[in-house]
Amino acid sequence: MESLPLYALLAAAALGVVSTLLILRRQGAEQADKTRENPYAVSTEGMKRCPSCGFGNLVTDSTCSSCGKRLPG
Repeated sequence: MESLPLYALLAAAALGVVSTLLILRRQGAEQADKTRENPYAVSTEGMKRCPSCGFGNLVTDSTCSSCGKRLPG
């Protein structure tokens, strides 16, 4: 009967190790997702950034399509 608390302690330690490994594995997968290259092409050629909100607008636009403020140029 005296070994029962020892087994409970060992089981709790094993559970802690397994949970820690699962957490570390998940964090590693999240980091890999962040460094993965975007499959869609991104281009800012032919765009003007709004100085107020930073939204990308076409070169031909005179006002920002996001906030409505006048664009330079």
